[in-house]
Amino acid sequence: MAENSMMQIPKRRHEKLMVRDESPIPMTQQAYQRLKERLTTLKNSLPEQIATTKAAAELGDRSENAEYQISKGRLRGTHRQILIIEDQLKRAVIIQPDNSGKIQLGSTVILQTHNETTNNLKPEKLTFQILGSFETNPGKGVISDQSPLGKALIGHRVGDEISLEIEAKERKYRILEIKI
Repeated sequence: MAENSMMQIPKRRHEKLMVRDESPIPMTQQAYQRLKERLTTLKNSLPEQIATTKAAAELGDRSENAEYQISKGRLRGTHRQILIIEDQLKRAVIIQPDNSGKIQLGSTVILQTHNETTNNLKPEKLTFQILGSFETNPGKGVISDQSPLGKALIGHRVGDEISLEIEAKERKYRILEIKI
């Protein structure tokens, strides 16, 4: 072996697939609290999971012990979830909306549709809250600031109209109200 060569430490398969994202995660105070509670629950479950895994290990040959394999997998999964949540909490940035009158992260917006193709139809009123992608739930009216509509709305004021091309159709919206 050459003196200049360096020894490489092999990486586990999941480490090769992991891409470190160090970007901030915008979230509401409520989402931050839910994450902290989930972390506490997971950490509190560890002693019982460790005891279960240890008891399963004592049942015999570990390579053929299905109960041990399942228990060990659950324990690894819990540890993985703890690491993920700790990382998310470390990168969390609590959304602090201000009274600038502009749509921003954390704003709730009431829009009115205004489409030329549907002039004979009554315009609809739509309500959306704009949050980070961590808390997105379109079914409940929570859209991401990274979604096409969210991106188009950020920075606008009451009375502004925006247009958006969705599925090869132009959609127009008028901003009726902004709530913080």
